[in-house]
Amino acid sequence: MSADSARARTLVHTEPVEVSLQVALDALADPVRRSILRDLAGHDDWTRACGAFDLPVTKATRSHHFAVLRAAGLIEQRDDGARRLNRLRRPEFDQAFPGLLAATIDRAD
Repeated sequence: MSADSARARTLVHTEPVEVSLQVALDALADPVRRSILRDLAGHDDWTRACGAFDLPVTKATRSHHFAVLRAAGLIEQRDDGARRLNRLRRPEFDQAFPGLLAATIDRAD
């Protein structure tokens, strides 16, 4: 098994309909996570790699933030060589929590 396939196996994606409102709110409460979501909302799906975000946190903390967003059903990730690409799951999340993303990421902090 290659390192890429082992790494990809660690990705667990939660469906937004399986997420509690509290988990969704907790994920959206952090300003760093909201900045990630805003950035993704402004780009096409699968065009933003984790390392491309200008975040004021360490690499380990960055990984934690992406994991929280994935667990809350807000993002989907896939590996592309050495890069991990991201997609905002806005349609799915909006179906589970109508208006929540608009109320949190479509407005300035």
